Amino acid sequence: MTQADDLVQLAIDVAREAGELARRRRGEGVEIAATKSAAADIVTAADREVEALIRRRLAQERAGDGFFGEESGAEAGTSGLTWVVDPIDGTVNYAYGIPEYAVSIAVVEGEPDPQHWHGLVGVVYAPAMQELFTATVGGGAWFAPTTAGGAPRRRLAVNEAPTDTGALVATGFGYDPATHVGDLARLGRVMPLARDIRRIGSASLDLAAVAAGRLDGYFERGLRPWDHAAGALLVEEAGGVVGGLPGQRPSTALTIAAGPVLFAQLEQAIDGR
Repeated sequence: MTQADDLVQLAIDVAREAGELARRRRGEGVEIAATKSAAADIVTAADREVEALIRRRLAQERAGDGFFGEESGAEAGTSGLTWVVDPIDGTVNYAYGIPEYAVSIAVVEGEPDPQHWHGLVGVVYAPAMQELFTATVGGGAWFAPTTAGGAPRRRLAVNEAPTDTGALVATGFGYDPATHVGDLARLGRVMPLARDIRRIGSASLDLAAVAAGRLDGYFERGLRPWDHAAGALLVEEAGGVVGGLPGQRPSTALTIAAGPVLFAQLEQAIDGR
């Protein structure tokens, strides 16, 4: 096995263990632990517990690696590899009992900054739906239902150029009400390209859906590194393109993901050209 094979298997094992804990805690009832950037930006006790589990498991197996998590911050390593983790991506969905939430785990090489790192492994696991998405750099992106007797593992591919009926595009809106006018204006510029719009509430699952061809494209302002680290590699390994502002990589300013033709169209529309 290659190093990437070892890393993705560990990420799968940890994501499934973490997802089971999240699912179990959801069944027991959700406790809102705090808010972050705005009143709507919540943290549950399960977010913190799940991230602690992931961090502990990775420290046991990969003591020299760095860690960059949404809830517990960053810790440098010595190996040149960093695990980028969102323990429950889609916390508001999770709190309301909507099944679209996921554990997102990526392994990146280089400086722990999305403007500089190189993704090696991405795993997105949706425990309520029992769906697992995985990617390794150069090894493709894959989907595997985890239910007993489920469909076989299959390779993912983004959709080709949208038809005349338009593209199915997902987006999201930030927690700060002051940003909503700009978000809606951006959406208005995209609408001429769209068959319809989806707002799912979990960036990692939006990106996984683009990789799987369930969506044609996705764009959102305000994503943090742990929101897109795993999902971006899924899209790229499925033949898609992921970027940010024109000519840039994903950032809090903007993230766009789609097949090559639609990506260029979205980039142009969002930029207002």
